[in-house]
Amino acid sequence: MPATTAVAEPATRAPEQVGQPVVEAVGLCKIFRDFWGRPKARAVNGISFTVRQGQVFGLLGPNGSGKSTTVKMILGLLHPTRGKLEVFGAPPSDVQTKHRIGYLPEETYLYRYLTARETLDFFGALFGLSPSERKNRIEQLLEMVGLANSFNRPVGEFSKGMARRIGLAQALVNDPDLVILDEPTSGLDPIGCREVKDVIRLLAERGKTVILCSHLLADVQDVCDEVVVLYGGNIRTSGNLDEILTVSEQTRITSPRLDPATLDAVQALIRQRVGDGAIQVDHPTMDLEEFFLEVVRQAREASVETAGVQSGGRIAAYLQGGEKTAEANAGQILAALSGTQSEPAPAPAPEEAPQPAPKPVVDLERLQNLNRTAQASQEATPQQASEQDSQQRQQAEEASREEANKRLQDLLSGQGGKNK
Repeated sequence: MPATTAVAEPATRAPEQVGQPVVEAVGLCKIFRDFWGRPKARAVNGISFTVRQGQVFGLLGPNGSGKSTTVKMILGLLHPTRGKLEVFGAPPSDVQTKHRIGYLPEETYLYRYLTARETLDFFGALFGLSPSERKNRIEQLLEMVGLANSFNRPVGEFSKGMARRIGLAQALVNDPDLVILDEPTSGLDPIGCREVKDVIRLLAERGKTVILCSHLLADVQDVCDEVVVLYGGNIRTSGNLDEILTVSEQTRITSPRLDPATLDAVQALIRQRVGDGAIQVDHPTMDLEEFFLEVVRQAREASVETAGVQSGGRIAAYLQGGEKTAEANAGQILAALSGTQSEPAPAPAPEEAPQPAPKPVVDLERLQNLNRTAQASQEATPQQASEQDSQQRQQAEEASREEANKRLQDLLSGQGGKNK
């Protein structure tokens, strides 16, 4: 019976999943000048590209090719010398577009004396998130990036890999529509690299747009749909990644293991049809990343103890679906914490009563008054305690003075008796 063969096909998303332009550059040019206004360096030299909704766009090139300059112009940190650049249909300097962008720089700049939780709370407050919303997202993000056990440590004590993890969390705290990641896997272990790539894939599936700058080409190949390769400020090549990497002059056939006789017959048939060209026969090899992750998985199943970073393996619930209502958000959080999967239906309230009786109506005004009263009582308690302490100290001091006066009188009376 002839062996079953399967030809590997590139796994690309359908074109209909890619939406409207998010970043559009036409003839973009950036020239750095010296003090006298003379051209010093032409970092970007008339490049044109379009990044569409739902794409994972790779911006590649050696050091000094113009990648970081292009990213800074997209963020509005640098102004183009010439050309046209739009982000969400507006200039990069438009303030409203900043709320829709998440950015992880190549070097993670954090406040050293803030803890991981305080860092995320600070960035969440910059985006105008409510305290309750920040609290929910921080818990999910810390669990996602594997820092749930280090939430109270100052980030200045973090290693480079842990700093990259908290940097990725701060880039996603606002649930951005455009995520720009500059070397996101730098300093991460293979487990962290896989988690970052899983997050990137999930964001693209949700219709988010990701721009990835990385020198680790294996990571780019795993997640990117389209790439642009820069050199000397110019685009040397661009296009769909699978189409660029496909070698159309050769054919690869994958089949179950063949015995020597069958293999000789297949080779003879190929030579008969195509001539005496070079035919390479070998066994498929595992990807080193897949092999490493399999070893780690087996160690975890064997309950091997480790003091290293661990992740729950759950991506933040709010990144998996939009937070349209508070009830839906609460349902997602409960599902993530319990590790269960729920159908895509409106989530019930967190405290749903099993009885068919109607739910009581909450008097919000009365609840606010009660909260004010509780806060006032909490504020008054320390004052009362301090007054009591001061009274006790005064009484103790008076008693001590009375005792000292009594002893002094006794001594004086004793001396007077002797003199007599």
